[in-house]
Amino acid sequence: MKPGTVLVARLDSMGDVVMSGPAVRAVARGARRVVMLVGPRGEAAARLLPGVDRIVVWRCPWIDPRPERVERAHLDRLVEEVAGLEVDEAVILTSFHQSPLPLALLLRTAGVGHVSAISEDYPGSLLDVRHRVPPAIPEPERALSLAEAAGHRLGAGDDGRLALVDTLPDTTGLTGEDDYVVLHVGADAPARELPPELGRDVVASLDGLGRRVVVTGEDISAADKVADGRALNLAGRTDIAELADVLRRARVLTVGNTGPAHLAAALRTPVVSLFSPVVPASAWAPYGVACRVLGDQKAACAGTRARKCPLPGHPCLGGVTAHDVLTAIEELEETA
Repeated sequence: MKPGTVLVARLDSMGDVVMSGPAVRAVARGARRVVMLVGPRGEAAARLLPGVDRIVVWRCPWIDPRPERVERAHLDRLVEEVAGLEVDEAVILTSFHQSPLPLALLLRTAGVGHVSAISEDYPGSLLDVRHRVPPAIPEPERALSLAEAAGHRLGAGDDGRLALVDTLPDTTGLTGEDDYVVLHVGADAPARELPPELGRDVVASLDGLGRRVVVTGEDISAADKVADGRALNLAGRTDIAELADVLRRARVLTVGNTGPAHLAAALRTPVVSLFSPVVPASAWAPYGVACRVLGDQKAACAGTRARKCPLPGHPCLGGVTAHDVLTAIEELEETA
């Protein structure tokens, strides 16, 4: 018998939600309804995932990078909303450094009868399925393995790669015709972004070769400095769904370790990943798509999870040149 309503939780950012897609599809294959519990930064991405029937947005005080003060009313609101949805089962998706147990406690309080999560900590009666995984495996595989441990499987024709809905808006009016390269400026954590000076040099080099370049991001001023009058600056002019369409039609995306890298992977757009090793590339590099990872993965910052670079000169990415990026772009275009 199919479970009725299954709640899938992923409470952090856009990229994390996109990487939960295979797990969500596995749950959706067997459930009558999938409710996705996300944070404010992941809501727009959740709306692009196949298999999601309803979305609940809640800012999680132990996961959000800018958490609000813990208030009983805030916790009660989640418990009441989940209780009203009559959730039969919950699958809590987390990264290795996040605990699922506070959320499991709230879901138990809301009456959820079956809860699954990956947990190193003793869960007592909070979890029905306590799953374990090897360290630093790709995040989509980590999440999918939990869904499988909870009894959910992908269909025979599903390859387990990232995917988005096929109803993206048409952004040709913004970009013009296809045959362009995208550079994305900025990231939630400054240590993980494409260095702006490098981005400007890459734009100038591509422009010198007669290539069309589109710059995306949220900070219009920062993106304008990278575009430098040589590229089309779409920063601040697209929502997440529109950005996805811009990336879908790009030949290659050059980006730091941030959400649009995973949007591109879900759309099969090759990615040049300027990857700061503050988190492992084996877990967080673009998944299931042609990719070149640039940056010193053995730099002293490796594994620190630093949001701001802890070392002078940003050495993990400071040695990457525009020539390195152009070579990676050319290699990816040749294999496309």
